[in-house]
Amino acid sequence: MMHSNRSREALQRGHVSEMLANLTLDYRRRRAPAIGNYIGEGYSPLTVLGAETYAKENGEQHKTDRFELVQEKTPIMRRGQSFYLGLQLDREYVPQADRVILAFDFGPTPAVTKGTRAVITLGPETEFTNPPGQWGMIINQISGNFIALQILPPATCPVGIWHCTVTTSLIDAPQYRQDKKLTEDFYILFNPWNKADAVYMCDEAELNEYVLNDTGKVWMGSFKEPKGRRWVFGQYDDIVLPTVMYLLELSQLPHSDRGNPVHLTRAISAIINADDEDGLMEGRWDGDYRDGLSPHAWTGSLPIMEQYLNSGGIPVKYGQCWVFSALVVTVCRALGIPCRSVTNFVSAHDTNSTMTVDKFYTETGDEIAGGADGETFDSCWNFHVWNDVWMARPDLPTGYGGWQIIDATPQEESDAVFRCGPASITAVRNGKVGFLYDTPFVFAEVNADVCHFQEDKNSVWGFSRIRMNQYHVGRKIVTKAVGQDDDNADSDMWDVTTFYKNVEGSKEERLSVLNAVKGMENVDYIYDIPANVIEDVTFDLVEIEDVKYGDPFNVIVNLENRSNEVRTIDAMLSASSVFYTGITISTLKKASGTFQIQPGQKETMRIRVTLEDYQSKFADHTLVKIFSIANVKETHQTWSEEDDFLLIKPNLVIHINGDLRVGQGCTAEFTFTNILPRKLTGCTISLEGPGLQRPKIVKCRDLEPNEVFSYIESFHPRKSGPRKIVGSFTSRELNGIFGSTTVVIQE
Repeated sequence: MMHSNRSREALQRGHVSEMLANLTLDYRRRRAPAIGNYIGEGYSPLTVLGAETYAKENGEQHKTDRFELVQEKTPIMRRGQSFYLGLQLDREYVPQADRVILAFDFGPTPAVTKGTRAVITLGPETEFTNPPGQWGMIINQISGNFIALQILPPATCPVGIWHCTVTTSLIDAPQYRQDKKLTEDFYILFNPWNKADAVYMCDEAELNEYVLNDTGKVWMGSFKEPKGRRWVFGQYDDIVLPTVMYLLELSQLPHSDRGNPVHLTRAISAIINADDEDGLMEGRWDGDYRDGLSPHAWTGSLPIMEQYLNSGGIPVKYGQCWVFSALVVTVCRALGIPCRSVTNFVSAHDTNSTMTVDKFYTETGDEIAGGADGETFDSCWNFHVWNDVWMARPDLPTGYGGWQIIDATPQEESDAVFRCGPASITAVRNGKVGFLYDTPFVFAEVNADVCHFQEDKNSVWGFSRIRMNQYHVGRKIVTKAVGQDDDNADSDMWDVTTFYKNVEGSKEERLSVLNAVKGMENVDYIYDIPANVIEDVTFDLVEIEDVKYGDPFNVIVNLENRSNEVRTIDAMLSASSVFYTGITISTLKKASGTFQIQPGQKETMRIRVTLEDYQSKFADHTLVKIFSIANVKETHQTWSEEDDFLLIKPNLVIHINGDLRVGQGCTAEFTFTNILPRKLTGCTISLEGPGLQRPKIVKCRDLEPNEVFSYIESFHPRKSGPRKIVGSFTSRELNGIFGSTTVVIQE
């Protein structure tokens, strides 16, 4: 009996609940007859049947339409600028009855409090009223069962891949809801066109150069003969943004920090090299690339990124500083951060934090590896390539925003990771080495004094300073000029040295050096040494202009005895092949001896170096360092000097034949003459052309002495407009033969 009573009670409760629901429904229909016309016999939330991301239309407005992903209908937008999103519904949207909420999520654990989750409710507003730092949404258009929304992400939101979920419910019954996670990924990038964005840049020509341009140059060679090498940055290729997103995940930079360009570019400087977190590329500087590819084989960033992803994230072998720098340009421009590649000729590497480059020599003039303590490995790179990125620096005093230096080449650890920057260029110029990040190291790269020390038995610490050169480091700092482009020469080079340092020898330059070194404990022995030695013999190491590879050259030191007495000179003169990092590969020729020079007499020391002396003694770059050291016995005067120059190699010449139209067949012929009197082995040609030819590396036969190399590649243009073709020839005996040309493809 009791069971029957309970059953009747349950039926009664169900009946009462159903009655209440029906009565409530009838009431709502009477109070809002228009709503009843849309919902039929009962309330039910809207159902999202599909979405339209307007990828191409948004791309045109956001200056992202050149991305191949956009052409494949992947939405790529810039923060701080509204974009459109359309929703196809199962019925017409009724503002009085329907609630529509969009949630945008970023990262594995999105949270509103961290800025990685945005929850936006559709309201009646016709203009954006969202406060700064918050997302906004308004209706753009309603057409039947289709509603077009306009969404505004803040100019501070993290950049990367966002996901969107649409939640629909009834205003009066929010407990009944439907969630629709959109299948499309939403890429949100920095917006240098928006004044509220930290990377805002006002000059349109600079934006075209530093954000939109997908080809450019990196400079190598020597300060007397900089050589610009064409590089295809290729930031619009469909492999780039996915690779960048994966690399950022490897960096472990918190997702909430990925809207801050200071933190993000610091992470980029770490993930490009493979030293800490299996980043994009492994560096090598010893010339042995048998288990990978020579750094000279690359013509652009795309083949490196393709190999990286296809291998499952194994770092690509091999790169050097100019390759790391070019990859940084690709990553930054893809993300919307203005970026340029910068080359510092005669770049100091200070390993013992003295702000100087300290070199130690024996009594006979031979350099002592490791210095006086065995732990000082300071050097001067013939050139070093880093990057400048443009941003505000709210973490620094006013006036230190703008260009910031980051460096992806692993040299020294910063906070236990191989990375460098961002360091304010203005801080470097002013010697403000206390400002974040890594400003002391960068200051030394461009403005360190070079100090030579020689063994001295009479010195309390075993050495005496024989030379301080205040003008050797940072001889020239260059980048590609805005809006200029030269395939055949280097008229598009821009000397930007004065942005990084004051004029050498000026009062301002010396003040910046003293400002940088003050308070450092271990530099007194460098700057406080009195100079009471009589110096009545002058020495002049004659600078050598760059020499054509194959030609001989002379190393000359001119001397003059300006005293009234005979002077006895102990001297050494040498020429060596060096890696571009300044490390010696091989001594090409060396001479030393003792001689007397009469009062008022002039004398010349000379060595001659021929092709036979140097042809098999280079690695990557045909760079030569000349060095001389001398002592005057009677006065204990000491002198030393060094210089470097480049042996110039031929260019790779490119000839185009055929009808330069979209879809039509054309050919490109790559040629150069082997300048060596020996066979070239292990030959390859690397080539690519955005919109013309995917990156390609082809093995070629050996090349005989003085033979003309020729390779012909066929291609079918896929895109109209000006297009670059880039090629690079490498072999075991000779590499770095590169060239580029521009073609205009018609529709």
